[in-house]
Amino acid sequence: MDLSDPARVRAFFAGIGEFDHLVYTAGEPLALLPVAGMDLDAAQKFFQLRYFGALGAVTAAVPHLRAGGSITLTSGTAATRGGPGWGVAASICGAVEALTRSLAVELAPLRVNAVAPGVVRSPLWQGMPDPEAMYAATGAGIPAGRVGEVEDVARAYLYCMTQRWATGTVVLVDGGTVLA
Repeated sequence: MDLSDPARVRAFFAGIGEFDHLVYTAGEPLALLPVAGMDLDAAQKFFQLRYFGALGAVTAAVPHLRAGGSITLTSGTAATRGGPGWGVAASICGAVEALTRSLAVELAPLRVNAVAPGVVRSPLWQGMPDPEAMYAATGAGIPAGRVGEVEDVARAYLYCMTQRWATGTVVLVDGGTVLA
């Protein structure tokens, strides 16, 4: 689905009727965008899918979410641990985390949380030069001694959907990346 088209997103949710949980994980492969030579169109495109796409999905989904349901968004460790070339990604992650907290209050009693993964072996990193070398170096430098696997992070999303006392929370699943 084209998540940049609000009419299509609204039609999608109207077509499925009531449901219990929305998990938003849409994202294109990451690319570093250093300030020197910044491609502002690329930066806006990242924001469009990762932030405004999430906001649009939430807006369209809320009327169809059953009582007791939840929304789980996706952030990342870049929100708390930036670096050269990570300004756009860090900004998006920070914006998603602020949105999560605000929506938790605004949409209560619906629960709204976010998952903030570290480096996870997935297609997300295929835009980086030599992802396998990056996985090895990242894993060697963090307390867990390895990068995450998709299954590791999936458990965090399940937690957010099933933990009925958590709202406005960002669940960090990063193998200790922010500690290293």
